[in-house]
Amino acid sequence: MGDNLVNGLLARADFELIPLKGALEKALAIPPGSTVSVTASPSRGMGTTVDLALELQARGYRAVPHLSARMIEDRHELALIVKRLDDGGVARAFITGGDGQPHGDYFDAFTLLRDMADLGHPFLEVGITGYPEGHPSIPVDRLRQAMLDKQAHATHIVTQMCFNPTAIVDWIRMTRADGVDLPVKVGVPGAIDPARLLTIAARIGVGDSVSFLAKNRRAMIRLLRPGRYRPDRLVKPLSRMSQELGLSGLHLFTFNQVEPTVAWLAKTIARNA
Repeated sequence: MGDNLVNGLLARADFELIPLKGALEKALAIPPGSTVSVTASPSRGMGTTVDLALELQARGYRAVPHLSARMIEDRHELALIVKRLDDGGVARAFITGGDGQPHGDYFDAFTLLRDMADLGHPFLEVGITGYPEGHPSIPVDRLRQAMLDKQAHATHIVTQMCFNPTAIVDWIRMTRADGVDLPVKVGVPGAIDPARLLTIAARIGVGDSVSFLAKNRRAMIRLLRPGRYRPDRLVKPLSRMSQELGLSGLHLFTFNQVEPTVAWLAKTIARNA
């Protein structure tokens, strides 16, 4: 008998890309019509993220650019970005606080979300980040309050990478107890080759790599152990609780290793059919 609960999550998976050279070509391995998000990199600027999102949208994908608060100067620049995305048919966005010093007026995701609302943004879906294992520079109580503040401006949560199903379940239950009822997409690394992951880490820039590793230290240690990680091991225990927890799908961190991740997804769905 197939595992319908597993396939329920897998069928609602979306894919995350890093806006590096060749990312668009790699994205073409993703089935048309899929949701594909594009990260924001301080070393490359918001323009690179927006450009790739518009290209993906034009090719029939549901593009989701990451709008990083600390990378946007002010409300005027925000309005220009939103208009450009709207003109290109992009109807979704993912809002992050970002790393490093603010470039301008925005220092966290909530301030950006608030101004987007004041501008009357056109996005049908707006995602925000959840941290099942916390954040290295933000206390837990502040993260919990921020989630309460942001939920009025968001449609769903995407969790940061985590390999501990218990931590994910406990965090979602705590978040629900706090009064946050947004659907949750669980962030899961795709079919990642450790050696290629190190190559990608080198390409995204020293500053970006350091900040990413700081926020995902435990997850990266797991990923860099050859032969130790399989996405199935995380998906199966979570699928059994998907309805209770309000899980709306998976968010696959591909690290631009798109083909093996797409192949793993198709194979796993077929195996559980």
